[in-house]
Amino acid sequence: MNFCVVGAGAWGTAFAIHLARLGRPVVLVPRRPEQASALKAMRENLDYLPGVTLPPGLVITSNLAEGLAGADVVLLACPSQAMRETCTRIRAALGAGAAPALVLSLAKGLELGTHLRPSQLIAEILTGTLFGTLTGPTNAGEVARGLPGAMVLATPRLEPVVTEAQAAMSGSTLRLYTSDDLIGVEYGGCLKNIYAIAAGCCDGLKLGDNARAALLTRALAEMVRVGASLGARPETFYGLSGFGDLVATCHGGWSRNREFGQQLGEGRTAAELIANRRTVVEGHATTQSFAGLCEERRIDAPILGEVNAILFAGKKPAAALAALMNRELKRETLIPMAKA
Repeated sequence: MNFCVVGAGAWGTAFAIHLARLGRPVVLVPRRPEQASALKAMRENLDYLPGVTLPPGLVITSNLAEGLAGADVVLLACPSQAMRETCTRIRAALGAGAAPALVLSLAKGLELGTHLRPSQLIAEILTGTLFGTLTGPTNAGEVARGLPGAMVLATPRLEPVVTEAQAAMSGSTLRLYTSDDLIGVEYGGCLKNIYAIAAGCCDGLKLGDNARAALLTRALAEMVRVGASLGARPETFYGLSGFGDLVATCHGGWSRNREFGQQLGEGRTAAELIANRRTVVEGHATTQSFAGLCEERRIDAPILGEVNAILFAGKKPAAALAALMNRELKRETLIPMAKA
């Protein structure tokens, strides 16, 4: 299979390196011509993935039409808030040419205003193409260096091209599983970023291991409740895109969302942190979008609500913690599971 990775941030670059290492024909398409030139000259992504050499077989071009030509699978490694614009550019670049067999999102977030998942945007703009997401607990640097990991490839239906892509993208260092619960897989990847911000706040406030453990346990329960209310299967959130990604992102020192939350806990404001960043914190905009979605659907999500108040209403993390700790006492109930 021929692959095209659109977007040359840390994750897009890392996955393109992984595919090239497997010997797959792959083209990496940076957004900016000057970035493409730098990658070609240095054979290293100094801005987003320093210290990792780009394999000789990895082709780089800023010409989107050129990168898409002949691609069977296109992977969109752009921020969720840029997904609509990226899909629109791809549609224009394809023109009357053959569409790829499969278009996959690597993003983890909801579009502001519409609350649409990345795959819904792909389906809306790139009509007639099978769409999905590729997600899981994978740090870009570790994937680029060939450390072992696992991901889930989710599409609305498991057609032969999906299993073919699963085999083509899997190797000795990265194992892919498939799922047809696209809703659950995408919501899991979105929600874990929100809870990683909360975990970071705990770190910034120096609340200790007990608080972190309690937070992650209740965050998982909330993730299942919110996801199931939105049409996902509860059991999906115990997999790679839910529990797996939640653990990795809330504990990893590399996590942008956890680090962002830690800085909030240490007294910084969301506005100043976002204004001075070069890289995207997906959980920031996604919190706002998910809070609006939960309000529309009348879904109870207290942790999510408090993170939203910290980010967009100026609430202090310590006050948000107090609000959660002083909620009405309840019995711990079993999280619903699908019937066997």
